Formats: sequence, C-alpha cells, structure tokens
Amino acid sequence: MSQPAPTLAAGSVGTVETQYLDLPQPVKLDCGRELHPVRVAYETYGSLSPERDNVILVCHALSGDAHAAGFAKAPPEEGTRDGFGSEDRDGTSRKGLGWWDGMIGPGKAFDTDRYFVVSTNLLGGCRGTTGPSSIDPATGRPYGPDFPVITVADMVRTERAFLDELGIERLAAVAGGSLGGMQALEWAVMFPDQVDAVVSIASTHALHPQGVAWNAIAREAILRDPAWQGGRYHGTGRAPDAGMGVARMVGHITYLSAPALSEKFGRRLQFADDLRYTIDEPEFEVESYLRHQADSFVKRFDANTYLYTSRALTYFDLAQQHGGGSLTRALEGVSARTLLISFSSDWLYPPSASEEIEEALQALGKPVESHVIEAMYGHDCFLLEEARQTPIIRRFLAQGRPA
Repeated sequence: MSQPAPTLAAGSVGTVETQYLDLPQPVKLDCGRELHPVRVAYETYGSLSPERDNVILVCHALSGDAHAAGFAKAPPEEGTRDGFGSEDRDGTSRKGLGWWDGMIGPGKAFDTDRYFVVSTNLLGGCRGTTGPSSIDPATGRPYGPDFPVITVADMVRTERAFLDELGIERLAAVAGGSLGGMQALEWAVMFPDQVDAVVSIASTHALHPQGVAWNAIAREAILRDPAWQGGRYHGTGRAPDAGMGVARMVGHITYLSAPALSEKFGRRLQFADDLRYTIDEPEFEVESYLRHQADSFVKRFDANTYLYTSRALTYFDLAQQHGGGSLTRALEGVSARTLLISFSSDWLYPPSASEEIEEALQALGKPVESHVIEAMYGHDCFLLEEARQTPIIRRFLAQGRPA
C-alpha cells in the first residue's frame, strides 16, 4: 500500500513498496502447458471502495514493471524511466520514480482520490513476477529456455487469477500503453462482463509487419550473442549483455521519430569539434546516447525475458485469435467503453491501428472514442505526453462513473 511522502511533489502517491502474491492454482497457457508456481509482483495506489467497484488495472509495456507510480522505497540501481529525455524531465529522482508517475496519483489521469489503481509485473517478467529467470521447481535452477512460450492472453489470465486472490471481481477500467494497451484490449475480449472501460494508448490490435521485423532483429541480436549459451547463462558468470544492448538500441530507435532525434541530437559530435576517425567509439551524440541506453538497460533486465515478451507481443492478433481473421467478429462480445489514444509521429504503433479498432467497434454499435495527439516524439509519446493525455482520460472515466 502507498504511504504519504510530504517531501515529494504534489499529486504523488508517496513512497511505495512492491508486494508479492503466489497464485494457489496453475495458470493454463495457450501453448498447452500449465505453469506453477506463479508469483506476481504488484503495487497498489489509493483506497479500495467498500463495494470494490473503483479498481483500475494498469498494464505495462515490454520493459516496465509493477512500480508504476510514486517513489520506490528501495530505489533500484537503474529505474524504468530510462526512455527518451527522462534525465531532462526527472532529474536525479528518476531511478526511484514509477514509470507512469505522471499519470497515476491524486488529481492525475488515474486519480487515486477516486480509484484504487493496481499495477502488476506481467507474466514472464524479470522484476518479481515468475519468468525465465525464476527457479524451476523441477530442477532447482532458473527456467531459462525451459520456460513456456507465453502470449498476451496468458498475461491477462495471470492478472485475472491475481485479482481473484485480492477479491476483485470487476474492473472499472483496464489501461496501458503499447504492450499494456494490448493487454487492456485482450481483457475486454476475454472477460467482457468484468471490464467497464478500456484505455488503450499507442497500441494496436496486431503489430504491423514492420514492427514484427524490428522485434525479430532485436531478438536475433540476443540469440547470436555467444554469451546467451542457449538461454542457460545464469550462474555461468557470462550474460548476453552485448546482444541485449544491441536489442535495446534497436528497440529504442523504433520508439522514437526522425524529427525527435533531429531536434535533440542533430549531427552534433560527441567529444570534439572535429572527427576523430574512429570505428569503435561514438563520434556523434546520438551514438553515445544509444550506448548509454544499452548500458543502463542490461543492468536491470533479463535477456530471456526480453525474448519471451517480444515474442508474445508479435503473436498478438485479436482478429486471428478471436475472430477467424475478422477484427469486427473478434470484438463482438466487448461490452466495455473504449478509449483509444494514438500519436501522429508513432510509426511503430501508428494511428491507423487505432482507427481500425474504432471502425470495428463503431460498426458493432459499441461505445468508443479515439484521439490522435499531434506530437513529435514517436511511440515514446505515451510516456512523455502525460499532460495532454490526462484531460482526455479524466473526462472519459468520469462519463462512466456513477453520480
């Protein structure tokens, strides 16, 4: 539970400690296997109403975790707010701040004066929820490549089982950006009678082929690193940090836009006014920035988790999974009100994907609204343009709240 921290900025949920819950039953997976035991890392913000009807589940993107808001009681060496411009935005406090701190708290988009916000680390994660780096009870060693291949639907089943243990049957909303938005949409399809509203930001009903291709390149960087050792690198003293670093560089560039890179870096040199004529050292500021991203990321993230989570988001396809190839048919059972937010410069999860979801829901007569925010920072906008998203989300949630 969150505790007040007067020294933090107004609107903060305060200092928060991540909690853990072990699911009593196995989780059935799309691949045909069952997974047990499963531990879920989570945080909560705000107060649960006596009727238990004010719960918002927040789902994170590929590299996120359960720490979505407030200041971590034990700040990690590397926080999750390591994206574009985070140091300029957050200053020295960034490592302890939750990855969506600007959106969750008193008076914010997900207002903790009204709602009980729950954030979990997804299945397959490496930040407290069971994943490839967890101990396999059958061997006493980390699962590594023996961990079952998972899907977004498996992540949602795990979240559903977790909420059952908290005694929460119904959600006022499920919200998330990117992979988190995929989870929110999956919730609406899989559990239509248990979700009042969906907030899907910078997301899609299926990753476009270009996105699938970039994810494939990132995974190949890890798989081709000799230190990956077939996924059994734990305890060997070697980890595929080089491959993970390249994967992070590739992924991070897909989250940005050409105008954003031009504005922040241009073609400025890193160390001197003249070229140094070097192959293995960065000459330009943008090159140095990518190396910094890589170095920070490998300190906090597991390579196998990256492989499994990346594969899960490329598998995600609502039309194929639930509609026999038809997105409209896949969404027929949805009863939740749906809010879609996209960003003009996001070429990885483009506005056209949200438009396709909107058109399908409108054809079914379902309540949906879609907003395209003109912003230059690409896919990372869902983490950066919090102030412009907040009034849209607050208004949308208020429309469905009882008087």
